[in-house]
Amino acid sequence: MAKILITTQTQENYGAHDWDGIGECPQYWKFKGGSDYVIKKFKGSHADATMAVMALRSQIECDNVGFRENIIDFRIVKDNYLTEFEKSQLEYEGKVTYGPKELVW
Repeated sequence: MAKILITTQTQENYGAHDWDGIGECPQYWKFKGGSDYVIKKFKGSHADATMAVMALRSQIECDNVGFRENIIDFRIVKDNYLTEFEKSQLEYEGKVTYGPKELVW
C-alpha cells in the first residue's frame, strides 16, 4: 500500500493589506510556506495519482486578491513515509502532532 503526497506553495499579497477595495488591488506577492496533503491507501499508477490530484485540486488550491496556494508537486510514497515536518516533530517533541491534511479520493 502507498499514499500520494501533495506539496503546495503559498503566496501572500502584501499589497492587499492596505487596499481600500476600490480599483485594482496592488500586487506585491511574497512567497510564504506551503502545505503537505496526503491521500492514504493508494493503489494505482502515476497516471491514477495524476487523476486523483486533479480531481481534488479545487479542495487544495486557492487564488484570491490576498492569498494563493498552488500544487507544486505530488508523488507516490510508502505508507510509512514521513514529511520533513513530521520528522522534525518526532526529533524534538517525540511525537507527530501536526501531520499532513488527509484527503479522500
